[in-house]
Amino acid sequence: MPEVNYRRRAIELADHAIGRTSPNPPVGAVLVRDGLVVGEGFTQPAGLAHAEIVALVAAGSRAEGAELYVTLEPCCHHGRTPPCTDAIVAAGVRAVHVAAVDPYPAVNGRGMSVLRDAKVEVTLDPPCAEVERLNRPFFHFVRTGRPFVTAKWAMTLDGKVATRSGDSRWVSGEEARRLVHQERDGCDAIVVGIGTVLTDDPALTVRLDPTDVHRSARAAPPLRVVFDSKARTPPESQVADARGGPRTLLFVAEGAPPDRVGRLRDRGVEIVACSGPDGRVDVSAALGELARRGIVRILLEGGSELTEAFLREKVVNRALAFVAPKLVGGREAPSPIGGLGVATMAEALPLTDVTFRTVGPDLVVEGLLIDWCDELTVRDSSSEFGS
Repeated sequence: MPEVNYRRRAIELADHAIGRTSPNPPVGAVLVRDGLVVGEGFTQPAGLAHAEIVALVAAGSRAEGAELYVTLEPCCHHGRTPPCTDAIVAAGVRAVHVAAVDPYPAVNGRGMSVLRDAKVEVTLDPPCAEVERLNRPFFHFVRTGRPFVTAKWAMTLDGKVATRSGDSRWVSGEEARRLVHQERDGCDAIVVGIGTVLTDDPALTVRLDPTDVHRSARAAPPLRVVFDSKARTPPESQVADARGGPRTLLFVAEGAPPDRVGRLRDRGVEIVACSGPDGRVDVSAALGELARRGIVRILLEGGSELTEAFLREKVVNRALAFVAPKLVGGREAPSPIGGLGVATMAEALPLTDVTFRTVGPDLVVEGLLIDWCDELTVRDSSSEFGS
């Protein structure tokens, strides 16, 4: 098997762990000896074995003299688990092929140095688009201390997310909706605003046919998050029922009516007050709170005012738009992004790394927004992740 296929297999394994490992990164590892795969694995939930350890255990004594292909530099520090570098050296692994350097300050090249000092051959692979996509949310989280946010919406060809009466079921087709649930399955939290709750009563759960599930089982479903300044979420709504099911976190403003807050708490909803100067929920502070909880990947599903607020705070990293071949029309029919918008085309936010594909009858447009990292406060290097 050509060498490049071992890396590809490691990437496939890492994908099994997306949405299951935060705040740790999803990593895939493949051990090869004499041209045969003798062990492989992917990162387990935080506090459990990393990908390298899973592969080493699977290989047993066959790890001696083997080569390890791994999607991210092995850790060399004590967190919730011992250093992977120690286990690699102890197993007698001959060579390690690293797809990307881990930017976490306690690693950041030190893992490779530790291995080289122990006479393990180490190579760093050339940059790879697949590896970059895999690691991008974790790298962003390490650099900025904030979750990686994907803003998702479905709209008609004329840019409407609903009709003038508010009817939005369904803008996109069944295939596109299935892809959305796969996106949900790979995130740590699904975020909406109170307008979406009142209009659509969403469950914000992952609903996939068994044939569509390709990742490992989740320890818990994604956290459901609602930005709701005045605690208007109806206690009888689907998202408010958090007793024994998916967890729900409500961000409210200071002064939210105590009686409403109390009724929601009775339903198992966690309430966090997080006010901005305008009396609404402070987006930046809310994201900081989610980061403290180990939330790395967020899927922002609207509505239009919340999406605009996230864009205004420069915290959207990726846009995912489903465009349906339908026409709705009407000045009062809502669009995906609210607010006043920019005044000139020169102020429009450009997307990079844009891709287009069709899913059923719909067009899927995906792209990255300008990298805001230079404008954000970088996480203190003394902070601890959940390794």
